[in-house]
Amino acid sequence: MFDSAALDHSLAKADFEKLAVQLRTDLLAAQAALADSQNASILILINGPDGAGKGGVLNRLYEWLKAQDLETLTYNGQTDEERLRPAAWRYWRDLPPKGRIGVILGSWYHRPMLRRATGELKRAAFHDTLETINRFEDMLTQERVLLLKLWLHMPRKLAEKRLDEAESGGVWKRPIVREWTALDDKTGRKKLMETALDMARLTSTAAAPWDVVAASDPHYRDIAVGNLLLDKIKMALALPAPDTAAMKKAASDAAASLMGGTTDANAKRGRRAHPPSPVPGLPFVSVLSSLDMNARADEETYSTELRHLQERVTEAVSSKGFRKRGLVLVFEGNDAAGKGGAIRRVREALDPRFYRVHPTAAPNEQERLRPYLWRFWRHVPPLGKTAFFDRSWYGRVLVERVEGFCNPADWMRAYGEINDFEQNLSEFGLIIVKYWLAITEDEQIRRFEEREKIAYKNYKITPDDWRNRSKWPLYEVAMNDMVDRTSTAEAPWTLVAANDKRHARLTVLQTLVERLDDAL
Repeated sequence: MFDSAALDHSLAKADFEKLAVQLRTDLLAAQAALADSQNASILILINGPDGAGKGGVLNRLYEWLKAQDLETLTYNGQTDEERLRPAAWRYWRDLPPKGRIGVILGSWYHRPMLRRATGELKRAAFHDTLETINRFEDMLTQERVLLLKLWLHMPRKLAEKRLDEAESGGVWKRPIVREWTALDDKTGRKKLMETALDMARLTSTAAAPWDVVAASDPHYRDIAVGNLLLDKIKMALALPAPDTAAMKKAASDAAASLMGGTTDANAKRGRRAHPPSPVPGLPFVSVLSSLDMNARADEETYSTELRHLQERVTEAVSSKGFRKRGLVLVFEGNDAAGKGGAIRRVREALDPRFYRVHPTAAPNEQERLRPYLWRFWRHVPPLGKTAFFDRSWYGRVLVERVEGFCNPADWMRAYGEINDFEQNLSEFGLIIVKYWLAITEDEQIRRFEEREKIAYKNYKITPDDWRNRSKWPLYEVAMNDMVDRTSTAEAPWTLVAANDKRHARLTVLQTLVERLDDAL
């Protein structure tokens, strides 16, 4: 892949200038079309040994493209803010919206390659990391973030000569991108190339292949990179627009099939039939069947236990050990199941300076222009702090699935992407506690009617809440699939019988105490 003889290319200055005029024109037109279409975003990963011209490529892109729609994302070490979050957080935070192009120096390949080249990371662990990267990049591609992964190849001796020239240029020294200072000696550079070969072999995929560019001649290098980028923009422009009408029709057809041919909203106050079993001839068995929906907590027991459990939570999150951990609390459940009340009882046990509550509604315009998980990655708490998610990333496999806001392929792959996301958080040290608060249909309608009657509760009830009752069986099937596919050792689901609010709140706090005790 990095055969220096095969990559020894050059281009005369006159030929370069002639080609550059047309290429620059084509790139600007394509970039403008991409910005107008908002069809996809593009990430350019510039990689290669020091001295190969990474900074030169970046500067050329800024010369040839419209700077307002181009973003430079450079990473050198970690800031204090970044050290308190998983390594992937900074890349998620900076993802450009659809219609824009981002250029990355110091990508998610850099640290694993450096650790492998210095011997800190064993080969098996390195390959595991690369497999994680493959899944990440496949997800980005599915979410319309197209990757142009460049490896600038330059013979070692020429690279060393250019570094020496750049660093001994008199009073003014030309800035140069130095990413591999820990590998300056001959042995280190050789190890870097061996690591790069291993990396490229395992991560050059159909969705995100590596493009090796001969970098000995800057003219040839820049024309080659420009043409690769032009091809990538054309690929982005050729992507078909999502067929939202077809997605909603498919969801409607599924609903009608599951519920006997009708989803008549006039029946919204009635009882819903249970969904059919996925196994013909056998009854549908919900994961909620193990819950005692009649469970109650009397007022005296509730007051005593609530105070005791809150004190234990306070003690746990105030401990020295919690400073190196963090807490992510996910609350999902039926409409009117009491998520807000349960969150409030947990919040009472926490220092308000060290938690944030993130209510999840329909995505806004900026969120729709980025991969689905972007808005949740942005709110990952730092070590030592807590984040509440009042509804969460599970919306893709619940409401988006049921209402037809995404394709079946999107919500099917979301299970794996969510598991990867939560594993990433868990491995970094965040404790993930997930709750599904369940109520019966009769209890839900009682609470809905109460909200309509009491003025200060009116804001809690909307026409959508009533409409969603007609799709109870669909949500029940979706919830069962969700629990089955995303209840993992790192992030298990806790199912909470919530017909009685006191019982539900005590169950939430008791589970939290147990999880904190186990983790700390």
